[in-house]
Amino acid sequence: MPFREFHYRWVFDLKSSPESLWPFIADTNRFNRDTGVPRIDIEKDRKALRNARHKVRLSIYGMDVEWEEQPFEWVRPHRFGIERIYSKGPMAQMRALAELTPLENGGTRVTYEIRATPRNAVGTVAIPMQLKLKTGPAVRAAFQKYDELASAGVDASLSEATSMLPETDRSRTDSLAERLLKETEQSAEAKLVIDKLIDLISTADDFAVARIRPYQLADNWSVPRRSVLETCLRATRVGLLDLRWDLLCPMCRGAQDVGPTLKNLPEDGHCSTCKIDFTANFDRFVELTFRPNPAIRRVESEDFCIGSPQRTPHIVVQQLLPAGAERVLDLPLGIGNYRLRALELPGSQPIKVASEGATAVSVNVSASGWTEDVLELSNRFKLTLKNQTAHEQLLILERTAWSDQAATAAEVTALQVFRDLFSTEALRPGQQISVGTLTVLFTDLRHSTRLYREIGDATAFGRVMNHFDVLKKIIAERDGAIVKTIGDAVMAVFRSADNALTAMLEAQAALASPTDGTMPLLLKAGLHTGPCIAVTLNDRLDYFGSTVNLAARLEGLSSGTDVIISRTVFDDARVRGLLDSGEYEAAPFEMSLKGFEEEQAELWRVKRSGSSSPVQLT
Repeated sequence: MPFREFHYRWVFDLKSSPESLWPFIADTNRFNRDTGVPRIDIEKDRKALRNARHKVRLSIYGMDVEWEEQPFEWVRPHRFGIERIYSKGPMAQMRALAELTPLENGGTRVTYEIRATPRNAVGTVAIPMQLKLKTGPAVRAAFQKYDELASAGVDASLSEATSMLPETDRSRTDSLAERLLKETEQSAEAKLVIDKLIDLISTADDFAVARIRPYQLADNWSVPRRSVLETCLRATRVGLLDLRWDLLCPMCRGAQDVGPTLKNLPEDGHCSTCKIDFTANFDRFVELTFRPNPAIRRVESEDFCIGSPQRTPHIVVQQLLPAGAERVLDLPLGIGNYRLRALELPGSQPIKVASEGATAVSVNVSASGWTEDVLELSNRFKLTLKNQTAHEQLLILERTAWSDQAATAAEVTALQVFRDLFSTEALRPGQQISVGTLTVLFTDLRHSTRLYREIGDATAFGRVMNHFDVLKKIIAERDGAIVKTIGDAVMAVFRSADNALTAMLEAQAALASPTDGTMPLLLKAGLHTGPCIAVTLNDRLDYFGSTVNLAARLEGLSSGTDVIISRTVFDDARVRGLLDSGEYEAAPFEMSLKGFEEEQAELWRVKRSGSSSPVQLT
């Protein structure tokens, strides 16, 4: 005998906008916990189900409940819904839908609906008792709390402040904070960051500290990103935090593997949800995150929901279409690049959203694949999706821009503070990983052999060591890192070409006119930008590839008062801005470089405007 469906609907008028409320309400992992849903167990070893379905179970009131979780469907930031089909427990089916509608005078009307069908007689009693007496008041309290937080501009992922550490642990964190401050420059900014970090560790809930992202904290606290990153790195040295390397899926961008060191990370990853294999890439797919050291605080990473829309904030639309189905969506999208793909089909459809473009488009999803033509759309358009395949398809519309709040391995390992603090951090022997594009620097002292002969080995050696200190300081200030020294020479890397050029011109000026009255030094320098590969050499992280080889050829062409740069450095927009400022001179020339004889290299000799000829050693 079939049982009738129960339907409950709650409506709330809130003062915040849909855009500001969405990160709170669509974080269903947090929402379920806040509304009293028990912790869930996700069946991980089962053969992957179609279209991101999962087998899930929980226990409530002594009853075991199991169901198949269908994929969430959503249109950000206006609505999302989920369906569960139960195989054990008092329910046979449950559907939930949340809609966020902007009000004319500001604010949002939030409508939250649950439809539940009992499986048995127990369900006819348990469902109304749970939903009416417990879920309803809990939903109201959660939405009111989210509204207050959204109105205050609080970051949704850092919004909780419910977990106070015992007094003994708080005393320990205060002691470690003092040690941490001593290891920094002890500025007001450093103290502010440390105080905020201690407060986060001490009071935030487990969700907020299970995966601490330093750039996200920096943006939330309105402080420089590098300051927070360096503080977190130093916090690991005093025992306050532990660092982790997360291997991210290039599609859903979820952490598929976690390692305490780079050696522990696999070269290849697999995402069971997206059903793809991928290769680790430092430039995008490996992110540095932190969590409290267990001696300070044990963090329990419990799941209360799977597939939450807020777990993948780059996905703006996700829709499940049966075979032959058609759906029309009215979409407001920000300007930028997107792609439309189906989870079970290869390839994707590129989309460009601009202020001017088509206001309506129809996309046919077929087994033959996608078109390569870019769809140019306005930032408000109607999208008609037609599933012309023989199977249901989970369609995903996502922003292609990678999150700039990720502290990637490529960026972190190219910072001097990281290399100083984690000098033993390296890859497995023989492992090679792409780090994307870097600007590689090689330097050498001009006339260093004559320097040793004329002022003596001991004095000259001291001057060389001092010149390393000057280079290290300036390179670190410009977000670069020294990879290694070779005699009197230095190899360094930068993520930014303009920082590399500025650093070298500053270093040349400092060494040519020392303030301590010592003998001036001439520093030859060459820069080249291009893709690099990370490897381990002599137990340290190093780089190799044609970019490194070409950069090594340029230093020898420098006179010591100029920096030789390649075409790729010259073409960098921010470098061109420096050169167009009038403060610098850039003289072009061409020549054949050893090992690259097949073409003439386009090079530029850059120096400060009006700078004199090289200083001669006497």
